[in-house]
Amino acid sequence: MRIGLPQSTIARRLAVAVLGCALVTAVGLIVLWPRGDPPAAIDAGSLFGTRVEAVVVATDVAPCSADPVAGCRFVTIQIASGRHRGEQTTWELPYTPHSAYSVADDIYVYATATGDGSVHYEFADFRRDVPLLLLTLIFVVAVVALARWKGVGAIGGLGASLLVLIVFMLPSLLRGHNAVAVALVGSSVIAFVALYLAHGVNISTTVALLATFASLALIGLMSWIFVNASSLTGLTEDSSFVLTALGIQIDGRGLLLAGIVIGSLGVLDDVTVTQVSAVAELRQLSPDASRTEIYRSAVSIGKDHISSTVNTLFLTYAGAALPLLLLFTVTGQSFSTVATGEVVATEIVRSLVGSIGLVASVPIATWLAASVLVPSTVSVAALDAG
Repeated sequence: MRIGLPQSTIARRLAVAVLGCALVTAVGLIVLWPRGDPPAAIDAGSLFGTRVEAVVVATDVAPCSADPVAGCRFVTIQIASGRHRGEQTTWELPYTPHSAYSVADDIYVYATATGDGSVHYEFADFRRDVPLLLLTLIFVVAVVALARWKGVGAIGGLGASLLVLIVFMLPSLLRGHNAVAVALVGSSVIAFVALYLAHGVNISTTVALLATFASLALIGLMSWIFVNASSLTGLTEDSSFVLTALGIQIDGRGLLLAGIVIGSLGVLDDVTVTQVSAVAELRQLSPDASRTEIYRSAVSIGKDHISSTVNTLFLTYAGAALPLLLLFTVTGQSFSTVATGEVVATEIVRSLVGSIGLVASVPIATWLAASVLVPSTVSVAALDAG
């Protein structure tokens, strides 16, 4: 038997639902599309100085110039770009057993002209373009080598996701549009493109897509309820305060809600696609099984998947907040104080709401797939005869 598109009422309703989602997404794109001039760009050079490339050429430990009794670490760098290329300067830093700098490190520095005509250099960041490009190449090769054309489609979906984020979502947010609406519309576009590119335009992908939308709607609703009920402001990161200090009018709570929706999408499509694939395989192996039997078998598969995924989500958020948790532990604060503080409470709400959405996506995707994916009326014998 083959899995085909049944000419049933539920299949027709499925097609109408997909077209409805596409229409709502298109309208959302039109309404929320970033128009007009964006907020005035902040000149980083006026704040920090001109960013130039440099390389560490020497490090040494010697007595400090201000206090010969104490030891300092002297780091010599050579400018590798800009007007002062080739110029060297030395930083005198407090001594630590392990230096942050090693000879041949490629770094960025801020160059600021002083009143006497000299140039002052301050560390900006390490250069990471080469290792990141190499890691990206290894990732692409690994995905394509294992998944072949599906891997190419998955990489294309990833590229499309980045494009939607850069071209639509970020500019729209900067123009003051509702963050949750932008997140839902952007996530919808990403889901359409990523799922169909990676898995093809077929009935199974369509079922997974609708299940993803339903779960995203649930996550959006629960996020709104509990973010407001918990009085979370979304202003818990340094970047939020920097944006506010620079005069960028951003709704911190809306950004938090948007982040929860976008962050959940990546795991959601994995769960929904897996469940639909499980139903399709079970249906092919047992074409005479009832929808209830297929549903129960597929949900059993989903239980194992969801238990590991929920734990993964929790560990991901806990790992990101580990330095903060250590700080709270050292200061002797109680567990209830730590858990109800905004920084940790934000991660708790983010993790639990996302996990509830994942749990709900299993029965949603399984029910839709079991209802729609039925044996084709065309038998294998008839196909062979044709």
